[in-house]
Amino acid sequence: MLSAQSGPARAAVARRRHAGWWPALIIDRYLLRELSKPLLAILAILVALFASYSTASFLSDAVNGLLPGGAVARLTFLKVVISLEVLIPAALYVSVILTFARLHSDLEFAAMFALRLTPAVMVRAVLTLSAVLALVVGGLSIFVRPWAYRNLHEMADRAATLLDVDAMQAGSFYVSQHGARVVFLTHRDGPGTPARDVFVKLAYSDHDEIISGRLASAVPTGIANGGSDVAMSDANLYELSHVPGKSDEVLHVQAMTVDPNSRNAAPAGYSSVAASTAQIAASGSSEDIAELQWRLSTPLSTLLLGLLGIPLSRTKPRQSRNLIFGKAFAVYFGYYLLCTCARTWVQHGTIAEFPGIWWAPGILGLLLTSMAGRQPALALGK
Repeated sequence: MLSAQSGPARAAVARRRHAGWWPALIIDRYLLRELSKPLLAILAILVALFASYSTASFLSDAVNGLLPGGAVARLTFLKVVISLEVLIPAALYVSVILTFARLHSDLEFAAMFALRLTPAVMVRAVLTLSAVLALVVGGLSIFVRPWAYRNLHEMADRAATLLDVDAMQAGSFYVSQHGARVVFLTHRDGPGTPARDVFVKLAYSDHDEIISGRLASAVPTGIANGGSDVAMSDANLYELSHVPGKSDEVLHVQAMTVDPNSRNAAPAGYSSVAASTAQIAASGSSEDIAELQWRLSTPLSTLLLGLLGIPLSRTKPRQSRNLIFGKAFAVYFGYYLLCTCARTWVQHGTIAEFPGIWWAPGILGLLLTSMAGRQPALALGK
């Protein structure tokens, strides 16, 4: 008797489970699609804005002759790659709030709950997307970002050794290589024209050269992106020695050619942001510890921000969306301000290795727990 009834009973249970599982799978796919559309759009806008800002900064240096024009695109690309660890969590956070606020106001969630779908289905969709993006952000922070910083520093150091004299303007000091080269033009009618009353200072390991010329013009070197030399007339050359016992020298020449460019870039100094993750993990310096904790915290921040967008998207009847986004932006900027402050404090030794910067994600986690406790199932159920 029990055996005869167990078969139909198990079949009924299976049918009920299948009836609940299939709509949940459809809702999962629907929510992931609805979340992905604004996510991609917002991320594209943020990347475009950041790339435009970076390009404008590099173009300004290129116009002033401090940067080869061909390096602008690569430098901008590297800056964008570095910024993705911050832009992706921001885009996820805004997309969750934007999508779920719309679904609340359009009563789509009310219809889903009328079909007996639990709030856990909605939480699962956000958790899935946040986990995938957390892995992407973690890979960017741990592996790609140090590579981008190394290339950025190398390109910036190489660019700093090249000076396009022909593009320089009068009235500005052009300083590069940490002050190893200074050029100043007193008068010039425009780019490409001869300059009058020119000052050049070149620093070497054993002496400094100061050259003051009445007239100067650019002489192309024939090297691609290699800058240009300077042909000077009626010039005074001052050589100031750093070697004890060696006297300084003064020389007046009718014509001379000066190379203000250093063809060999000085090796880049150590930088924790450009060092590999394995290298800073083995280091005990406070700067490396702060950088390592920052890289490891970015996936956690991505996951927490994605989940925090769920309760923040909850709207009350007749509540303005501006209030929702105002509160959401305040939480986001407050959190990243805490993270950057914590990182700086660890770098300077103000805060020990533990808690390090982990207290900032901890505060965000407590905020998420608190909001989830006040609103059952992360405010999706009622």
